[in-house]
Amino acid sequence: MERLVVLDTETTGLEPDAGHRIVEIGCTELVNLGKKKTRQWLINPEREIPQEATRIHGITNEKVADCPVFKDIADDFLVFIGADPLVIHNAAFDLGFLNAELTRVDKPVLDASRAIDTLVIARRRFPNASASLDALCRRFRIDLSQRVTHGALLDTDLLADVYVELMGGGQFSLALGMDATDRTPAPGVAVERPLPVLEIKRRSWPLSAKEATEHQNYLEFLKKKANVVRWPEAL
Repeated sequence: MERLVVLDTETTGLEPDAGHRIVEIGCTELVNLGKKKTRQWLINPEREIPQEATRIHGITNEKVADCPVFKDIADDFLVFIGADPLVIHNAAFDLGFLNAELTRVDKPVLDASRAIDTLVIARRRFPNASASLDALCRRFRIDLSQRVTHGALLDTDLLADVYVELMGGGQFSLALGMDATDRTPAPGVAVERPLPVLEIKRRSWPLSAKEATEHQNYLEFLKKKANVVRWPEAL
C-alpha cells in the first residue's frame, strides 16, 4: 500500500522570516492514488491578517480569532502526515512556513526529501507552459468552479487530481488502486477498459542507401528540435 499526503497551506504573507504565519493547513490522503481521508486546520496566526492576504484565501481575522494556535494542533498534524511522502505544489514555500512554525514550538522539522513537488514535475513535463495549479487543472479538465478563493483543503483536493494525472491518469491509477483481495477499484480511481494490443510487424525488405540516409537525417532533425528520438533505427 502506497500512502501519500497532499498538502497545502494558506498564510498571512509570503515570508516566514518577516513574521508571517500559517492560517490554514489542508491535507488529502492518497492511498494507491485513490483519495481517502482529508484534514483541515484553521489556525489563529497570533497576528493580523493583511487584507491583501484575505483577498487571496478568504480567511479573515474574525474567522480565526477563536481557532487554536499552531502549538495546539502541531501534534495532531504530525500524526496525520506520519512519515509518508508529501505531495506539494511549490514545496519550498509550504515547507518553509511549516518548518518555521515547527521550530517555534520545538518540534522536528520536515525534511525536504519527503516532498514530491508537482510544480517541478509539471515544468519538466510541460516546458514553456504555465505550471500553476489553475493552469494544470484546466489542462487536465479538472473542475475549478469551486475555487473562488485559494483554500488549502480545496487546493489539496484539486492537487490530488492533478498529481494522479501527472502520474499517468486513470490507466496508471487503475492498477495501483485495486485492492489485493477483491480487486475492486479504490475510491476516486477511474475504471477503464484496456486497449487491445496491436502487433506491428517489421517491414521485410531493406531500405535503399538513399532512404537510409534520408531517414537518419530526419532523426537528427527530430533530435535537435525535440531533444528526443523514439525510433533510433531504420525500419
